Amino acid sequence: MDIILLKDVEKLGKAGSRVKVRDGYARNFLFPRNLGILSTSKILKRAEQKKKGQLRKQAEVKEQAVSLAQKIEKMSCTIKMQAGENDRLFGSITSQNIHDALSQLGIHIDKKDIVIGEPIRKLGQATVTVKLHSEVDAKLKVWVVKQ
Repeated sequence: MDIILLKDVEKLGKAGSRVKVRDGYARNFLFPRNLGILSTSKILKRAEQKKKGQLRKQAEVKEQAVSLAQKIEKMSCTIKMQAGENDRLFGSITSQNIHDALSQLGIHIDKKDIVIGEPIRKLGQATVTVKLHSEVDAKLKVWVVKQ
């Protein structure tokens, strides 16, 4: 039986793909769970249009992420922290600190998207990665100064 998947099915295919399965599998598993529908010419056209729409939407999201990445790479943020001897911080800089500093500059991103390679425990400049999209990363310069 030739069907079109409505949702991703593990070990079978992604949503919108056309697959051949056995009749019983389709009738007893896929159809009752609304995971697939019988493949007809109308449904094939609709599925292709939906797939094109999703691809367009993904391209727009990626384009927005690229423009935001360019904006982030041109800027730097400053974080004031208490420091002791040898310019060592009391604690370390967290993604929440960087998130707050970016929010003050008008950049609103999720703090989970900020990746700090090594813990920042000294005054000075550090570079962190901001993941904006699965294919787009930005490097942000963070200045840590004494409070």
